[in-house]
Amino acid sequence: MTAFTDAELTRDDFLGGRLRLFQPVSGYRAGVDPVFLAASVPARAGQRVLELGCGAGAAILCLGRRVPGLELTGVELQPAYADLARRNSDSNDIPIEVVEGDIASMPASLRQRQFDHVIANPPYYRAGAHSSATDAGRALALGEGTPLALWVDAAARRLVHRGYLHMIAKADRLPDILAACDSRLGSVEVLPLVPRDGRAAELVILRARKGGKAGFRLHHGLILHKGAKHPGDRDHYVPEVSRVQRKAEALAWPNPG
Repeated sequence: MTAFTDAELTRDDFLGGRLRLFQPVSGYRAGVDPVFLAASVPARAGQRVLELGCGAGAAILCLGRRVPGLELTGVELQPAYADLARRNSDSNDIPIEVVEGDIASMPASLRQRQFDHVIANPPYYRAGAHSSATDAGRALALGEGTPLALWVDAAARRLVHRGYLHMIAKADRLPDILAACDSRLGSVEVLPLVPRDGRAAELVILRARKGGKAGFRLHHGLILHKGAKHPGDRDHYVPEVSRVQRKAEALAWPNPG
């Protein structure tokens, strides 16, 4: 498939309606994870940002909405999602260059370029570790085809010296990511995202710096929701998280380095 038809799409609000994204009805649909990823990046106007596997553009467009004046580039394997990212870029008036290609064999147009920030929301599951989705696009987005080590390698190659990688992943993938960062990226920090007080972290955000020399830091987990139980058909975020999800605010890292 090279493009979705209008009948195959919905248009959904992100950042409290500050961003509206076309998404496939039955394909991969972005949730809160790309919002957290975008909010974690300390980008400044004029800097260059690359997203590996940008999909329909949720993370990089959330970042572009929060920080105007960035030079944004996404690389996406699936042509239909690359086309959708361009459409979302145009409809939200946030310019993005979207390059179609495989990060395991970086497109020639990106090989000689470097970026201040690289962001990624790679497939959450190891190959064969989950039930395959019936939709091919969703299956590719969720199931690992390219090993996490190659995602980290691709990021390290594209970063300027002292540039940052930010990646969101399932907590059980953290050992794989840390192993991949070894000798390639330093000053590694990990922020666990904890659903509720007393629960284990399900997701982590990793920050690493090219040329960084600081020691590893595992931060106290960020609790996302109030109370011990889901209150029903509505979110119940703690105030800090609500401001990230609804007001496009940055996610404050503890003791940033």
